[in-house]
Amino acid sequence: MTPGFVNLTENPYPLKNKSMALGKILWVDDEIESLHSQILFLENKGYEVTAMTNGFDAIDFVKEHPVDVVLMDETMPGITGLETLAKIKEANQQIPVVLITKNETENLMDEAIGSQITDYLIKPVNPNQVLLSLNKIIDNKRLVSEKTTTAYQQQFRHLFMALNSNPDYNEWMEIYKKLVYWELEMEKSDSPEMIEILQSQKQEANTEFFKFVSKNYARWVNPKSDESPIMSHSLVQFKVLPHVEKGIPTFFILLDNLRIDQWKAIQPIFAESFRILEEDSFYSILPTATQYSRNAIFSGLMPIDIEKQFPSQWKNDDEEGGKNLYEDEFFRAQLKRLKRDNLKSSYTKVVNYQAGQDLVNNIHNLLNNDINVIVYNFVDMLSHARTEMEVLKELASDEISYRSITTRIKLKLTGTRSKQLQPRLHWDQTMGTHRRTLLLLLAIIPTQMPQRKN
Repeated sequence: MTPGFVNLTENPYPLKNKSMALGKILWVDDEIESLHSQILFLENKGYEVTAMTNGFDAIDFVKEHPVDVVLMDETMPGITGLETLAKIKEANQQIPVVLITKNETENLMDEAIGSQITDYLIKPVNPNQVLLSLNKIIDNKRLVSEKTTTAYQQQFRHLFMALNSNPDYNEWMEIYKKLVYWELEMEKSDSPEMIEILQSQKQEANTEFFKFVSKNYARWVNPKSDESPIMSHSLVQFKVLPHVEKGIPTFFILLDNLRIDQWKAIQPIFAESFRILEEDSFYSILPTATQYSRNAIFSGLMPIDIEKQFPSQWKNDDEEGGKNLYEDEFFRAQLKRLKRDNLKSSYTKVVNYQAGQDLVNNIHNLLNNDINVIVYNFVDMLSHARTEMEVLKELASDEISYRSITTRIKLKLTGTRSKQLQPRLHWDQTMGTHRRTLLLLLAIIPTQMPQRKN
C-alpha cells in the first residue's frame, strides 16, 4: 500500500468518464477508512474523490495534481489540518479548503478563518452536508467563471476600439492596465477560447505599442520637449521629491523588475497592513535593463549624460565590474543639482535574506532621515534565473506560475516586516498625496514596455 493512500472497496457505481466529473475532491483524514460510505456517496453524485490519510501526502498531491476542493480533518497526527492548510495555500492560494473539526472553539475558528478556509463542517458530518458544501463551492466557481468570460466579451470591443484610436502615452498606460486586469481575471475562467482571444489581443497591443514607442521615443527624451511622459530620469524630480519634507521620514522603495501583473497579484498582501492611496505609472527609458533604467532614476540623467558627468563610475556593456555600484552617489548628486541636498538621506540595497534582516534591525535609525532609498533586487534575480535555470524554467513555465512564485516570495518577506513601521506606514505605488508620520513610496521598474518579437 502506498503511504498516505487508502485502498477502498471498489465503487459499484463508478464514474463512467472521469473527465465528466463535477469536480476533483481530495479528502484528507487519518481515519479515512471510516468514511468509505461517504466517499462512495460523493462518487455516486458525480464527484471524483481521492482519499489520503495525512497532511504531508496531501501537500505533495496538490503540487502535482489539479484539485477543485480539499476536505480536511483538523485533528491529525504528524501535521495538523491547519498546518496542512497553510502549506496547501502556499502551493496554490486558489484551492478551496473545507475544514472538518470535532470542536467549534472560538480560537480554532478564528485561526481557521484567518487561514482562509472556504467552509467548515462539525463532526460527525452528514453526507448531505458535505454534498451541499461541495455543490455550493463548485457552483460558485462555475458562476464566477461564466461571469468573467461574459464580462471580458463585453470589454473586448472597448479594448479593440481603444487600440485603434491612436492612443497617447497616458491612454497606453490605461490600455496596459486593463489588459493586465483581464489577464488576472481570466485565471477564474475555464474557457480556453476566451483566454486565447485575450492573448491574441495582448499580442496586437504589443505590436501597436512597439510602433508607438518607435515613433515617439526620440522626441520624449529630447531635453527641449514639453510633451513627454514621466520617465526613469525624471521620476525622482517629479514623483518623489514633491512629497519629501524636512523632518518627515519618507521611504522610497524600488522593486527592480516587478511587473504590474505581479504587483496586482501581491497587492492584497500589502493592503492588509498599508493604506494604498494612489497608483500611477511612468515610462522606462530604453534599454530597460537595470544598468540603464535604474541608474537613470537615481542620477536623474540619461545614460549618455551619466557617462559624461561620472566617467569613472559609469560602466559600458563590454566593461568589467558592477554596473549599479554608485546609485547612492548618483542620488546624492541629483539632490544637490535639484537644490534638495539639505535633506538627510540613506541608501540600502537588499540582495539577500540577511540584508533584509539587517534593514529591519536598522529601521529605528532610518526614521531619523528625511528620505530613505531601499532597493530590492530579488525579483530581478528571479527573472534572470527563470531563463537560465532548468528548475525555474519548469516551475515558472507560464505567466500564472511566474506570478505565483512572486506571491510566495512576498508572503515570506512580509512575514518579517518591522512591527515598528506597521501602524505608521501608508503604502503608495510611485506617488502619494497624504502622510502622517512618514510616507512610503513604491516604485516598480521598469514599467513593462512590450517589444516586438523577432
